[in-house]
Amino acid sequence: MKANTKWLRGSVLAVLAASILMTCLTPLMADDPKPDPAGIATGDKSTAVDGGGTAFVVSEPTDKTSPTYAQGMKDAADFKAMAEKEPLAMKLADTVGHVRVATNFAWTLNTGYLVLFMQAGFALLTCGLVRKKNAGHLMMLNFAAYVFAFIAYWAVGYAFQFGAVAVNAAPANLGGTPTLNHFLLGDGLWGFLGGKGFFMAGPAYDAGSNVFALFEVVFMETAGYIIVGSICERITFGAFILCELFIGAILYPIFGCWVWGGGWLSQLGNTMHWGHGYVDFAGSTVVHAVGGMAAMALSMVLGPRLGKFGKDGKAKAFPAHNIVYVVSGTFILLFGWMGFNPGSTLGATDLRISVVAINTNLAAIAGSATAMLFWYWKFGKPDVTMACNGMLAGLVAITAPCAFVGPTSAVIIGVIAGLVVCMGVLFNDNVTKIDDPCGAISVHGFCGILGGICVGLFADGTYGAGWNGVGAANYLGKAGQGVTGLFYGDSSQFMVQVIGAVVCAVWGFGLTFITFKVVNGIKSMRVSRDVEEQGLDVPEFGLACYPEDAMHASEA
Repeated sequence: MKANTKWLRGSVLAVLAASILMTCLTPLMADDPKPDPAGIATGDKSTAVDGGGTAFVVSEPTDKTSPTYAQGMKDAADFKAMAEKEPLAMKLADTVGHVRVATNFAWTLNTGYLVLFMQAGFALLTCGLVRKKNAGHLMMLNFAAYVFAFIAYWAVGYAFQFGAVAVNAAPANLGGTPTLNHFLLGDGLWGFLGGKGFFMAGPAYDAGSNVFALFEVVFMETAGYIIVGSICERITFGAFILCELFIGAILYPIFGCWVWGGGWLSQLGNTMHWGHGYVDFAGSTVVHAVGGMAAMALSMVLGPRLGKFGKDGKAKAFPAHNIVYVVSGTFILLFGWMGFNPGSTLGATDLRISVVAINTNLAAIAGSATAMLFWYWKFGKPDVTMACNGMLAGLVAITAPCAFVGPTSAVIIGVIAGLVVCMGVLFNDNVTKIDDPCGAISVHGFCGILGGICVGLFADGTYGAGWNGVGAANYLGKAGQGVTGLFYGDSSQFMVQVIGAVVCAVWGFGLTFITFKVVNGIKSMRVSRDVEEQGLDVPEFGLACYPEDAMHASEA
């Protein structure tokens, strides 16, 4: 135990030392935009826009015979100069802009709180799916995931992901974040690593940035929870904490920078003229596939649980110990997803939220129905745990395309995801022999990759004009044409989605496998055989989730 504590302390100190060094190397320059921690200056006439996104502009009067025009105002510039001297009009415009941003602040924070509540869903779902002797272990892993992944993300992860977001992709709905404008690695349209905002201080100590950070950190935490369902019942606590620090500081934020932080994948539309660049609206790949592929790598490093595969190689089912937890956790996750996907507009003023919400629910029920019926057809009885995983599979797959497709496409995507999750579970059990106790690899890894590709197939062009800085005025020969997939006329978007999904899979799996293969070689990440057979609750944490079982056993 002392060795584990020493190892963990060293890892935490290393992360903090590295982050302090990063902070010292990237100071806020004197001529840079200044942060607005009080929120007083955030939102003004420049953020007052109409429903189409057109900014507030003082226009020239149409009646040039009016007395006002005749009094020396011969052009629009003269009129604008006069209007800007009028304090009431400008103050009104500033107020409208401020209220618009404030409305989006409230929306983004509240949807972020919904996503945070998903942790309770993950905890119940994963706990219910495992054996009773490890229930406390599962709860501790879910709880610790939030704590330690957040520490890593606060120190360096947020800066790595969004430290240059203002270069190519500042969130306008939140007033923009102009202070986060520096790539630590790369430049311009070829950025690879954000370079400002370490410890969420300095240029990140800003009202708009903090709203953004709250919303984004709960997304990162989702990737951190995903691995729990795949590596449980056999990993030591110290090794798990190291996994969470790795996800929060390195794995998740770097790929997130490439897609959401203005990085190179998002800019392939500008550099290579491939569609709108790589597009993932709410995180099928950025969140779920990264977490799912990391889970696959860690499962392979750890190896299967004792007794999972017999001498004949056939997988043995370990029944879920609490179906009530599984179903309750699934519905909590569905509820939280109403923040996950619609909240990714980062603003209630983007009325596409209604379409996103409907698509999210339709894909969920389609995925669940498909998985339920597939299992019924193949094994003669429907399995409620697979029905729940089918619902989650539909949710994961729709997360990237939810804003860009119509309801019929959402149902089709859900059906495909329901089949993929079932096939994925059977494939891991019967072919790869990867032990995935909760089906996390299939739900999040395989269906996350599917979601990224579905953008390139089903996006119908009705939303996303100007996405990633591409073609707001004219795209595919049309004004206002949004993100468009293969079935609606843009094969290049499909190509870039496949490329991005492959990059995600290679990054998530490859970096995790290499890193923890080395770690496991230095010190085993797995508990001893005796501990695994007894159950991890007491040996790892000193407290049984069901102490009455031990009491009854001793009385017998």
